Amino acid sequence: MPEAQIVALVPPYTAPMAAICPGIDSILVDDRSNASSTDWVRLARQLRAEHFDAVITLFSTGRVALATAAAGIPYRLAPATKVAQFLYNHRLKQRRSRSEKPEYQYNLDLVEKFLTDFKITPAPKPTAPFLRFAPDTQTERRAAFCDAYMLQPYARVIFIHPGSGGSASNLSVEQYAALATALHSQQPLYFVIGCGPGEDFKAEALAALLGDLQHTILRTTGIADYARHIACADLFISGSTGPLHIAGALDVPTAAFYPRRRSATPLRWQTLNSPERRLAFTPPDEAGETDMGSIDVVAAAQAISRQFLTD
Repeated sequence: MPEAQIVALVPPYTAPMAAICPGIDSILVDDRSNASSTDWVRLARQLRAEHFDAVITLFSTGRVALATAAAGIPYRLAPATKVAQFLYNHRLKQRRSRSEKPEYQYNLDLVEKFLTDFKITPAPKPTAPFLRFAPDTQTERRAAFCDAYMLQPYARVIFIHPGSGGSASNLSVEQYAALATALHSQQPLYFVIGCGPGEDFKAEALAALLGDLQHTILRTTGIADYARHIACADLFISGSTGPLHIAGALDVPTAAFYPRRRSATPLRWQTLNSPERRLAFTPPDEAGETDMGSIDVVAAAQAISRQFLTD
């Protein structure tokens, strides 16, 4: 559908990422900082002014369902899994809580239903990376990064993001430090500790534990700028959190630590990078679903080193 205009409705904190996604033509920012129980009326007016032909709601809420219906959008599609589904005139039955496929596949299923309803053959699925920066710009950024930290061009740059934003259970900073210490490569390793808003304490605690290992703390100036830095990485290590999925979209190799809880499994929140560029670790079967302390980080470091750090 080359003639289509794709607009993403996003909250302010993800708007910078949506703005750099090549498949999105424009964005609408849904600022709910002063939201009330009738805020959906404001959103409905905002949507009505755009004269949309269709809406595909990937994550359904009552507020968005009310707003899209009141905006008079002719074709409205959402998962048929919540009470809000009855405000949509097109629905697709999904059981996301079963975690039988990745979250992005559930979203693709909705898009494919939309195309089928309009008798449009889906285009072949693209391959990673799904987020790109201009090669010359990225080469320059990597060179500037190495210059800034006096790194040899062949050094392996490893990002560790110890925060989780409360999105899922995570390793402790002590585990991340033990993991970093156990990694091995023929090339020198340089660790970048990613730090989002409110995560300074964890980043500083991890930095203190890394001791003599070469490292720095990268305090982000915004999510899109952080994405450009992640693109410089040879490896990204974290729990199941937003920056991990940015790394996956960039096809940067990832090593991720997930709980075994069904709603938070490695399959449900699988990253978008190529299969050979991702590793996932969970607590052993005999441990509690969220007992991240039971993960053997030394064994994980050995697996990560074999997969990503030896040539």
